[in-house]
Amino acid sequence: MTTAIHALYLFQNHPTEYLNRYKKNFSSMNKHLNIKEWNIEDRPREKFLTNGGQSLSDAELLGILLGSGNARESAVSLAQRILHSVDNNLDELGKLDIQHLIKNFNGIGEAKAITIAAALELGRRRKLASPTDKKQILSSKDAFEILSPKLADLIHEEFWLILLNRANKITHQIKLTQGGTGQTVVEIPLVLKTAIDKLASGIIVGHNHPSGNTEPSQQDITVTQQLAAACKIVDIRLLDHLIIGHKNYYSFADNGQL
Repeated sequence: MTTAIHALYLFQNHPTEYLNRYKKNFSSMNKHLNIKEWNIEDRPREKFLTNGGQSLSDAELLGILLGSGNARESAVSLAQRILHSVDNNLDELGKLDIQHLIKNFNGIGEAKAITIAAALELGRRRKLASPTDKKQILSSKDAFEILSPKLADLIHEEFWLILLNRANKITHQIKLTQGGTGQTVVEIPLVLKTAIDKLASGIIVGHNHPSGNTEPSQQDITVTQQLAAACKIVDIRLLDHLIIGHKNYYSFADNGQL
């Protein structure tokens, strides 16, 4: 008896058996494959070992962190959905808090959410880590690359001081003040004392605008002018004052204000 005829016979004479058998077959057809059931060369961990991390997509790397998915999704499928929610932007993923991940994604508990947050925090710290050789500041972009990882994602204002030697190489990076969502207070004597104590030949200062708007306020302009005048008195070069937005910046030096 052919398969089609057998199915018709069951449907007409044993409808309950027919429904149970084909419901089971349908369920099996729609069950997602566990990653362990993938071809070895397609499994994220094996690909990482064989070809290195650069060969994996963001979703595959995130899937490795997750370790497992849920009843309907593999770890990679779940990772794809998480990334899709932030338009596949890792920077935006880094801004999601742990409770948001737990609440909005089935299969993400506290442990997995913390794993994601911890991995992204390590990536952020890697950006901040000082290389063995002191970095030389040759442009406002160089200074922005130093300050942006510290300031770009903050919801409050911070004021940072970069100290330089005569070759414009960084010797110290110091957070001087922290404020609320409004402007933080900058004490010029504190800036000068810190620079003098650390034997700096030059300085760059920077702070963030949590709104993302990098246009300087009147207070920003006044503080910059006062700091420039004070630096001349103690023979320390003020190379720049940067205002950091989310992905952009304003340079007082580039705009001829120093």
